[in-house]
Amino acid sequence: MSGIIGKKVGMTSLFNADGKNIPCTVIEAGPCVVTQIRTVEKDGYSAIQLGYDDAKEKNTSAPLKGHFAKAGVTPKRKLVEFKTFQDEKQLGDTIDVTLFAEGEYVDVVGTSKGKGFQGVMKRHGFGGVGGATHGQHNRLRAPGSIGAASWPSRVFKGMRMAGRMGGDRVKVQNLQVLKVYADKNLIVVSGSIPGAKGSYVILDK
Repeated sequence: MSGIIGKKVGMTSLFNADGKNIPCTVIEAGPCVVTQIRTVEKDGYSAIQLGYDDAKEKNTSAPLKGHFAKAGVTPKRKLVEFKTFQDEKQLGDTIDVTLFAEGEYVDVVGTSKGKGFQGVMKRHGFGGVGGATHGQHNRLRAPGSIGAASWPSRVFKGMRMAGRMGGDRVKVQNLQVLKVYADKNLIVVSGSIPGAKGSYVILDK
């Protein structure tokens, strides 16, 4: 599983060869640098750690300053480990958007927009309780019954109720790479991806 770190730029649309309008997302992917190489002998597993997006030195902790100095790179804001790369990498190597080719499929991981405390209709798609008639006047968006009677005398775990919504790690799989702009470090993938504009995303091959 090789990949790269990027930022969500926004959404647009492209026309394919058949004239169909395809919604797509523009991602600024890389360039990323190799900040650490994990080995089975030392760490118990093999992986490559990539760093993305320059950070100010004054905002970087002392341990991380030493970590980046060892790799010979400037401080980075985002660090992500990837399990396998096709070719060998060395500390300080740069990985850019040319890792991907037009037409192939990628998985994108991001953090969905946080929406705060929401009710069951918005959070779970409930239809509400009944209509506006039959004597009820304030239950239109209510969840309805949430438990049984004297047994089990409790609400089962996992019951769909109101609560905090969003802000979760979400993976969208099998998005087709429509365009790669290597000179601008941009990649255009089909469909939508989680997160707000400017949020970090991870692209996996």
